[in-house]
Amino acid sequence: MMPWVRMHCVKGYLDMISVIEDFPGIHPNFNLTPVLLLQIKELVDGQIKDLWLEWSRKPAAELNDDEKFSLLENFFKSNWDNLIKPEPRYWELLNKRGLTLYRDDVRRGLRYFSTQEFLDLQVWYNLAWCGYTACRLYPELRELRAKGRNYTEQEKNRLLDIHLDIMKLVLRKYADAESRGQAELTTTPFYHPILPLVYDSAFAERSLPGRKFPNRFHWPQDAAAHLTLAVEQHTALFGKAPRGLWPSEGSIAPELIPLMQETGIQYFCSDEENLFNSLRRDPSRHNGTVDHLELFQGWRVRAAGATVNALFREKPLSDFIGFMAAKNEPAKAADHLLHHLRHIAELVPHDTGLIPLILDGENAWETFRDGGEGFLRALYGGIEAESGLLQSCTIENYFQRQPPSREITTLHTGSWIGSNFDIWIGEEEENRAWDLLGETRSFLQKQIDSGALRADRQALALREIYAAEGSDWFWWYGPDFSSENDDLFDELFRQHLKNVYLLCDRVPPPQLDRPINRAKVTQIYEQPTQLISPRINGKLSSYFEWIGAGHYTPGVEQGAMYRSERLLEKMFFGFDAANFYLRLDLLKWDRVSLVLSFSQPAGVSLRTAPLTRDGMQSFFIKKPHRKELVRHTLAAVDIIEWAVSLSDLGLAKSDPLSFRLQILQDGIEREIYPESDPVKLSVPSEEFTLENWFV
Repeated sequence: MMPWVRMHCVKGYLDMISVIEDFPGIHPNFNLTPVLLLQIKELVDGQIKDLWLEWSRKPAAELNDDEKFSLLENFFKSNWDNLIKPEPRYWELLNKRGLTLYRDDVRRGLRYFSTQEFLDLQVWYNLAWCGYTACRLYPELRELRAKGRNYTEQEKNRLLDIHLDIMKLVLRKYADAESRGQAELTTTPFYHPILPLVYDSAFAERSLPGRKFPNRFHWPQDAAAHLTLAVEQHTALFGKAPRGLWPSEGSIAPELIPLMQETGIQYFCSDEENLFNSLRRDPSRHNGTVDHLELFQGWRVRAAGATVNALFREKPLSDFIGFMAAKNEPAKAADHLLHHLRHIAELVPHDTGLIPLILDGENAWETFRDGGEGFLRALYGGIEAESGLLQSCTIENYFQRQPPSREITTLHTGSWIGSNFDIWIGEEEENRAWDLLGETRSFLQKQIDSGALRADRQALALREIYAAEGSDWFWWYGPDFSSENDDLFDELFRQHLKNVYLLCDRVPPPQLDRPINRAKVTQIYEQPTQLISPRINGKLSSYFEWIGAGHYTPGVEQGAMYRSERLLEKMFFGFDAANFYLRLDLLKWDRVSLVLSFSQPAGVSLRTAPLTRDGMQSFFIKKPHRKELVRHTLAAVDIIEWAVSLSDLGLAKSDPLSFRLQILQDGIEREIYPESDPVKLSVPSEEFTLENWFV
């Protein structure tokens, strides 16, 4: 139904494995989820179709109105800044469709798009996703980019053939990297379930006590099946069994350790908070204190008579790569990371120390203008250039060289997000999905136990259950995350459950026809509701002084990736008759400086030096076409408070004002808010107070 397996193959998957060929001293681990490998294989073998590839293949002159609308709706679902705006023809087509998708207007406007424009859109959507390695391996891709427009059907079909060639090439390149000893390939439970919740959903209460949970879902045999199927497929594809496991979303529980050992898994990886929580629960630690430096080593985990090794990810540096490296100049971002790696390396024993950087392997690279090539080359080159302090190794090689000397006997139950399972269970939509899954699983088991189901039907029906146990259905349910495709995901989840009944020659129950998803309206920020005049002293002098201000809370825009630690807790903004006010509540102040960039008035920015918490300090207003900076003061003590006169910003009543906040640390951009679109306001008019009057 969607093209992301193919698109990530021609971009990040190919790029990541290819770039290490130029750095023989770099030895990464690549975790390949079994359900991804299955889809690549099925697409390459022609067992399944890619709907978006079908739309792309169809001659533009033969597209019907529904297909044309689908192209205009879906073929701009790319990173606009990095994949669309740099290409004049692609950007032109997006502007013609409209930057905001008004479905009725787009349908009415289909007749204004020529056949050539639809053909160019088919080409550009598929061409823009081709990464830097694809363009080197296939020079004709660079020729197509240079041509820019007026493509032919032959050129389009050659481009799509290249996509399929790359999909055949990708897995071979990963296998080759492992066979030459440069990389290690690890696996995940087959359909990417939250394995502890599949084993027993009651485990969620261990880290979320007091929450309302669904009816108990307790299928340990399914948890075991996800591991067994993963190992079997991995072995068949790569000729050797995986030694390591990334449990989906880093989700662990002590009950899983025997299952890992039984399937031949030698080690797993998870998040640092799960380690720290495990150590705090250790009865031998009477005071419960944990030294952060204990993170940088391997561990032996023992539970129910089984033993498996483990590593736990260093969170802040891993998150820096995934979220903030793309915001900075590549060499500078790599230097920032290398500086911190060297610092850690100086603090931990050189013979046993390990710094595990673990992150989402696909989504991050779309945010880099060059697909991450400059950053990765600078980072890998920097590591190779180190004189013994840092070196790259696979996890398997580390454990062979350095068996763990430390042991965990009280493993915490949790994921790499909040060290709990809040994202996937405990909200109304999530609980309903678990209940429907549980009812369907129980129905299937009764059919199996009765002997009424043929072996082939039983295997197919269990596969439908395993697919429905995947974590990502539950990621999009509930209020935590949302996408343009929530309704489709909901429909697909319920279809898997319906298929179980159909395979058992039964009519699916009517509740599976009712959407689980409820319409979500994500309010990124609240507009001001009244004029304010706070005292600018860096302290919350009165509860009432910021009442009526607009406000923004980081994290409301999260999509396919979760970001944990942040520097900003909350941002407030508002006006009185003469000034614009801004208040920032920071969680961390160390070496932090700020840039407030306005898109209206265009080119204006407010900039600070590194902040101190000692009262009034300087910030500067930069305006377009002016070399001099205008110096002003802000207050920073418990909170940060700014007041800027509207006249200094060049604003009058009713003028639009929009801005984003950049947070820098050591000159490196660490965060930007809002993450998607700027805060958009209007300077209050004379009628503002009357329009927003309340008691």
